[in-house]
Amino acid sequence: MAKTALKPLSNKRVLLGISAGIAAYKGPDLVRKLTELGAEVEVILTRNADQFVAPLALQAVSGRPVHNYAMTAESESGMGHIDLARWADIVLIAPATANVIARLCQGNADELLTTVCVATQAPVAIAPAMNQQMWQNPATIENLATLAKRNTLILGPDSGEQACGEVGPGRMLQPTDIAARVGASFSTGSLSGKNVMITAGPTWEAIDPVRGITNHSSGLMGYALAQAAVEAGATVTLVSGPTNLPPPERVKCVNIISALDMRQAVFNDIDSQDIFIGVAAVADYRPIDSADQKIKKNADEMVIKMTKNPDILAEVACHTNRPFCVGFAAETNDVVDYARGKLERKKLDMIAANRVGIADGGFGSQNNAITLITKEAVIELPKQNKFALARNLISNISEHLPE
Repeated sequence: MAKTALKPLSNKRVLLGISAGIAAYKGPDLVRKLTELGAEVEVILTRNADQFVAPLALQAVSGRPVHNYAMTAESESGMGHIDLARWADIVLIAPATANVIARLCQGNADELLTTVCVATQAPVAIAPAMNQQMWQNPATIENLATLAKRNTLILGPDSGEQACGEVGPGRMLQPTDIAARVGASFSTGSLSGKNVMITAGPTWEAIDPVRGITNHSSGLMGYALAQAAVEAGATVTLVSGPTNLPPPERVKCVNIISALDMRQAVFNDIDSQDIFIGVAAVADYRPIDSADQKIKKNADEMVIKMTKNPDILAEVACHTNRPFCVGFAAETNDVVDYARGKLERKKLDMIAANRVGIADGGFGSQNNAITLITKEAVIELPKQNKFALARNLISNISEHLPE
């Protein structure tokens, strides 16, 4: 069966801000177009935007409650604006009125949407919509130039007949065009022509046909990195231990069970790789003997003799014509010190250190924070959802590749 094309917004979280302009009536259609491209969408309405579009219509197409302009005591008891700022992979404001553009330029945080824009590390995109005279006003032109310098993505506007009866620039782009451009913004091409191998998930070391030794790794970080590498233009091989995750599209997925299986799969194809990212939580030890039949509970104690598993990452780093090697260090304490030692001991090019065993981070969580360490630099990637974190990590890897 042929694989379907990867939707440009698969696993992307779009925070859509709708401001109080006549083009707001296109909001439900825009939400639908974004979700058709694979996005999850949350909507924030600015003050008076609900005079142009019904919140219930937006909730119906997004499947999520709509946020209004106010930061209420109920939502802010959980730091709602910070949660939204971290949740988003991109903040899209459509329509973006002249008023909202001016407030963004000034860094105002006077209602929920503008506060999120100040608080987020996600990219911000705006789809301007206003009267053609307002669009051509020197203040608007200057504000847009300022936002462009801050890397705000400006989508449009279009030109034509406007709601006021005038003709000229200032019409919001059609929802189909906006959604397509938002999707295209995630395709960087930074790894075009590169072959990337990623290991992900846990390994399972059998004690008998029923029981085994494993860990809490969900595989999500490795799978997110595989998708981010595809978006960056790479040809990706994912060697995955047992997970409940669907294989990423346009990725060659090799499923394995044990550490020895993973090692074999890696070295079957390592010579063709430019980059190796060892994300998998590989078991350090395995039972020397695995019983052929289920072990019965006849004794009060059971001793399992273990032997050390091969260090796949270290072997790859010492391989002839080695690829660029990136490791992960999951630690419960002294994270940076342990990671730096692992970087030097295993002769890696880069290591991503993260703390596990904490709330909302590491194994099993949708979010994570990472400290990237090279011989020359320490780069902090703050807590965010793992798909956004994966794109940041791939971007950093591409910047550190040898010429």
